[in-house]
Amino acid sequence: MVSPNAKNWLFLRVAIGRSQGDMAVVDKQLTELLGLARDKSSQARSRLVENITDLFLSDEGRLNEHERALMSDILSKLITSVERKLRAEISEALADSKMELTEVAILLANDEADIARPILERSQLVKDEQLIDIIRKRTDEHRLAIAIRDGLGSEVADALVEYGNEDVIEALLKNQDADLSSQAMEYLVSESRRIDRYQEPLLSRDELPAQLAHKMYWWVSAALRKKIVTEFAVDPLVVDDLLQQATNRALVAHGAGDSAVAKAQALVRRMASNRELTHQFLLQSLRQQRIQVFVAGISELAQVDYDTAWQIFTDKRCESLAIMAKAIDVDRTDFTSMYLLLTKARDGAEMRSPGQLKNILELFDTVDQSTALGALQYWQQNKSYKMAIEELENAG
Repeated sequence: MVSPNAKNWLFLRVAIGRSQGDMAVVDKQLTELLGLARDKSSQARSRLVENITDLFLSDEGRLNEHERALMSDILSKLITSVERKLRAEISEALADSKMELTEVAILLANDEADIARPILERSQLVKDEQLIDIIRKRTDEHRLAIAIRDGLGSEVADALVEYGNEDVIEALLKNQDADLSSQAMEYLVSESRRIDRYQEPLLSRDELPAQLAHKMYWWVSAALRKKIVTEFAVDPLVVDDLLQQATNRALVAHGAGDSAVAKAQALVRRMASNRELTHQFLLQSLRQQRIQVFVAGISELAQVDYDTAWQIFTDKRCESLAIMAKAIDVDRTDFTSMYLLLTKARDGAEMRSPGQLKNILELFDTVDQSTALGALQYWQQNKSYKMAIEELENAG
């Protein structure tokens, strides 16, 4: 380590440099440090790093603005001349130092990724403007280091979303201290339809709106579907508004007047007006393989349009059926029968395993009716989910 006398000597020379010519002092100090830098022995390297960290980056001495400028000049010139291993050690020391050597920090932040990483991850000397510039001009390794910073602002996060690869964006999503703008969130929710690795971190973010979470329902796994409908509460006022909109839409007939669908809709509306449209009627329709009547019936009871009801019927995972059943107040026994009859009607002789039925019933038991109603209406309101389902079916 450098002795206190050596440290005092250096600061004395800096002070002298203020009156006798700063550049002369800088050049002489730089020459001596460069001499150590050129010496390839491990002892010289150790002494060089010790000199830099002890003399420039320690918290023991306080430099005024003028002295700090001189130190910054010395280090900036030195860093451009030393090997990468030494630059990495200096970067690590500066990242945790309280010395305000901003120019040096920016220089190191633009260096090779492994050298820049400590500065990009931890140093507060590099501000948002410089970080955005690095994001635009440097590599994904630089962007990855920035993505895990504490207190990441929305402008920096937006730049990472724009320029980063999937690894960068996944790291950003997992950084709960990052501030994601609503525009970035909407874009990443849309991207999660094709990039599975975004789904879980998105659904773990506190600021993800319920509407966007329910939009993801149609392309995530069964476990994440359960997370959506159990953890993303729906505002009752929003549900009331959506229900009113859905009621109005449900009054519009689907398809041509003489089609099987239109006839089924006319039948269930007559039964509803006479208070004869019951869960038992829906079960009977499934037993008789009257699929259009069943779908028209759940459309009427759930107050969603026929297209939404059809998507629930054709969703092979059947979690959406459990949500719909809870929304229209089907009891557990009737839902179990409905599930078994629906899968038989849709898949023929293929039977669901006991484990699948157990998982569906667990979801049915967990979700409350208000949440189920909100989810149902969010699905209908969201127009992009149909495209997502079609893409999933085509991929399968």
